[in-house]
Amino acid sequence: MTKILVTYLSQTGNTKKIAEAIFEGLEGDKTIKPMDEVQEIENYSLIFIGFPVHSHSVPYKIESFLQKIPQGGKIALFSTHGSLPGGHLAREALEHAAVIASKAKILGTFSCRGKVTMAALEILSKSPEHKAWAEMAPSSQTHPDEGDLEDAKSFAKWVMILSSQD
Repeated sequence: MTKILVTYLSQTGNTKKIAEAIFEGLEGDKTIKPMDEVQEIENYSLIFIGFPVHSHSVPYKIESFLQKIPQGGKIALFSTHGSLPGGHLAREALEHAAVIASKAKILGTFSCRGKVTMAALEILSKSPEHKAWAEMAPSSQTHPDEGDLEDAKSFAKWVMILSSQD
């Protein structure tokens, strides 16, 4: 029987909402915990790992966690971000996470928009290299929305199907 962990790092609540939707979409022996509360990962046969994108990359706590995944461990990655969906800024962090977790078997990735704090917008809008992002990020203020949460549940079910095929 598959023992599943859904874990996440969330600062504004966006990633936590997606983690909860993923958890809701799963059946069976499942646990949900913030990453800071996860002690052991060896007992889980599938781990969903979620994080907010910071400067188009993976937060350090996530990097450290991904490096602890055992060889061949099954994982699924999910992220929240202020970028437009499908753009390179949204993909870069997931690609970086996949490289860090290269010894694991990645069954899927999911990302969606999440509201950005006004403090982050204010700081990054002053930086020329973040100008384009700062202009698009305010449109993420209504996310994650109900559609995003339903997509996250569907993602969880899809990953479960892939996990059972091994």
